[in-house]
Amino acid sequence: MIFLSTLLLALLITIAMTPVLSLLAVHFNVAVDLPGERKVHKLPVPRIGGIAMVVGTFVPLLYWLHADHFVAAYLGAAAILVAFGMLDDVLDIPPKFKFLGQVLATVVIIFAGDVQIISLGMLLPDGFLLPGFIAIPLTLLAIVGATNAINLSDGLDGLAGGICLLIFASIGCLAYLEGNDSIGLIALALSGVLFGFLRFNTHPASIFMGDAGSQFLGFSAASLSIHLTQTAPTLSPVLPLILLGFPVLDTLTVMITRISKGISPFSADKKHFHHHLIGLGLHQAESVVVIYVFQTLLIISALLFRYQSDWLLLIEYLGFSAAILLFFHRARKNGWRAQRLEFFEVRIAGRFRLLKREGTAIKKTFPVFVYGISLLLISTCFLAREIPRYLSVVALLLLIAIGLIWFFAKPWLAVTLRMAIYLSVPFAVYLSETASNRWLDGVPRTMFNTLFGIFAVLILVISKFSRRTSGFKSSPMDFLIIILAVAVPNLPNNNVLDYQYGLVAAKVIMLYFSFEVLLAELRGKYTFIAGTIMLSLFVLITR
Repeated sequence: MIFLSTLLLALLITIAMTPVLSLLAVHFNVAVDLPGERKVHKLPVPRIGGIAMVVGTFVPLLYWLHADHFVAAYLGAAAILVAFGMLDDVLDIPPKFKFLGQVLATVVIIFAGDVQIISLGMLLPDGFLLPGFIAIPLTLLAIVGATNAINLSDGLDGLAGGICLLIFASIGCLAYLEGNDSIGLIALALSGVLFGFLRFNTHPASIFMGDAGSQFLGFSAASLSIHLTQTAPTLSPVLPLILLGFPVLDTLTVMITRISKGISPFSADKKHFHHHLIGLGLHQAESVVVIYVFQTLLIISALLFRYQSDWLLLIEYLGFSAAILLFFHRARKNGWRAQRLEFFEVRIAGRFRLLKREGTAIKKTFPVFVYGISLLLISTCFLAREIPRYLSVVALLLLIAIGLIWFFAKPWLAVTLRMAIYLSVPFAVYLSETASNRWLDGVPRTMFNTLFGIFAVLILVISKFSRRTSGFKSSPMDFLIIILAVAVPNLPNNNVLDYQYGLVAAKVIMLYFSFEVLLAELRGKYTFIAGTIMLSLFVLITR
């Protein structure tokens, strides 16, 4: 339960804090990113989301692992880095001070957390370990470099967050396989905050993570991957390079290009890979998905070849890098532009636009979705053999709160319904999956789980064909959800209990997204959904 609660607590804190921080930033005109020549957004956007991510990560770790030596060092180093990042977001401090914060944080994690690159595996003679005067500067360079690589990759909505979600999911999987609970929990917390943050950060983003957030993610990815591979003798020390390979390649390419032209490697321009993809004619969301695909290929290779020769992994990465660079070089040289197939544009895309304009698809699917999701939630609450007393008390308080808000402060009803969903659903799903009635075993459980998959597809259909201009929409995050949903049941060395936890997380996230769609589509008409949630809470109370 500690793993699931860490993931969900991080998710809930981030989702709760992000809109509040966004409103405060706009109200006080603090840390607001204005449109500019190098920017792809057209309206001012708050860049304060990193604070929600940091709090969402710190709270569960402090609760579960406050006495762990490495975790304490990691949190202390991260706090230093985030403090400098926040100063940069608010006051726009000179780059040298931001760099100072990165160095200080890295020094703390090196000496207090004992994170050092002392082994390069088979890249060096057998058994050879790097002496301290080489290991320490090398580690400093690697962590600071990776921190800046993720920071500089944060150029499109959802790009840095999506890349890091894939990285942390992989680090969590590797930590699980090696039995490293500390790194596994940190990776889960970071995955949870990214799931929550990407809800607001995918195109079109309503908030940015800022330097505080992007540096925090880069520092965490580098520190965790290095510490894990250096302390697990079975894992290749080349894996951190594979995991962070795409943003590292992007940063090195841009800096080398600038130096070759006689300008500062830290000067601003539009030469990153995501800029090139947009230059090829791809839309912003399409460019993000393409980079997600590249990152996914690296992640898959890291998991599949984690125990293979270090030279094999290095050659694989160099081959991947050469292919990417060759592609962009040929594209620029020949003036390639993305060609959209006439058949797709005229027939398929045109038909989609017609269906969206007429509202035919959503008219047919939305009633099924409304009643189906409602029955699914109520059934989930019924399935547990026994409801703990504390959950019944919480359900009673939420039921009373909804009733009072409904009659006396209706403008706050949507917020209260969200709070009830986000607090009760994880427990109801967990109990229905791990302590359900025995008559559900076998075919009934398979059918019940299949319904979650069917309604997950309906979420995408309704989001795609909705004529809303605000609220929950289909986005590149759907790609990440599909990747992780496919990966969970196929993790190496997966046992029944681990599968249940993965399934619980998938069901919880699906129900969260479902009710986000409902709240957005109902446009203030919350009577039915409020009745559904109240009935579900009543079931939890009376069981």
